[in-house]
Amino acid sequence: MERRNAWLSYTEAEEKELEQVAKAYRNFLNVGKTERECVTQTVQMAEKAGYVDLQEILSGKKPLQDKIYTTLMGKTIALFHLGETSLEQGMQIVAAHIDSPRLDLKQHPLYEERGMAYFDT
Repeated sequence: MERRNAWLSYTEAEEKELEQVAKAYRNFLNVGKTERECVTQTVQMAEKAGYVDLQEILSGKKPLQDKIYTTLMGKTIALFHLGETSLEQGMQIVAAHIDSPRLDLKQHPLYEERGMAYFDT
């Protein structure tokens, strides 16, 4: 069974969009060498997207909003997007883990399998 190459299906506009996403991700990895640096970057991105620090809400500096974030010891961040229905209706949770994101290549990272070259990271 021959697998379809996804790269051949992208339009020129999609390739440009993909390159922008990849460039932003490379920048994130370059700046965020530790959990704390990643949290700092994520806070900046969250605030740019309209998220407000929970501590500012709890202290009365800002009113409750639908986009909230909080950090713990500078190494953990949680972002909340409050919906319009009550919690009894349910909720959606998306979670991720920061662990000094980087690409770790082994001494012999390249191997071939089924006609494809892979990096073993």
